[in-house]
Amino acid sequence: MNGLGFLLRELPWFWRGALVTVEVLGGVMGLGVLLGLTGAVLQVYGPPPLPALVTGLERLLRGIPPIVLLLLVFYLPWDLPPLVVAIVALGLCSAAYQSQIFRAAIQSVDRRQAEAARALGMSAPQAIVYVILPQALRRAIGPWSNEFSSQIKDTSLAYIVGVVEILRQARYVISYTYGNSLLIYGFCALIYFVLTRAGNAVLYRLEARLWVPGFERRLLGRRA
Repeated sequence: MNGLGFLLRELPWFWRGALVTVEVLGGVMGLGVLLGLTGAVLQVYGPPPLPALVTGLERLLRGIPPIVLLLLVFYLPWDLPPLVVAIVALGLCSAAYQSQIFRAAIQSVDRRQAEAARALGMSAPQAIVYVILPQALRRAIGPWSNEFSSQIKDTSLAYIVGVVEILRQARYVISYTYGNSLLIYGFCALIYFVLTRAGNAVLYRLEARLWVPGFERRLLGRRA
């Protein structure tokens, strides 16, 4: 009971940390979608040498640990706010992985559909925007949910550049309560678990609503 009472007393601090975590996550995933989708389109449809350049950049970002990328952006010669540093660094890392999710989804759409769109008088960009991408984005939701889950956990790294998210709030609570480390970190783990499951539940519902006959559907066994 003492442990429960302690957590209830400190709950406002964890709530603030959770809100910052969601803010970082939103920025990271938004930047990742923007850059990742652009990179995927360039990899598949870009004129030479753009596909090779984008692929090289994607592999470079995937080869750098997120914590190193955070420090690199943090020590740039510009005085960026910690929140911006976290969103930019983790967003770049996420964009590299998301580009591969979107690239695979785009390539899974039958090329004959683009040819049919061109035969109907559409330009190449119109065929991509109105025919290919709507189908590819539907198919990308399942794999994208894995990246979403991964980035929720990666937001915990943002504390090293001064972002007061869940983990840094936990360290503050530990410092002025002189202990309860196991209880506090265990509660942090529970918060991350709840955020992950809630986010995935929303994505699964979105996937079900956007499903149309003829599209492959995620196997139920993989939703656990």
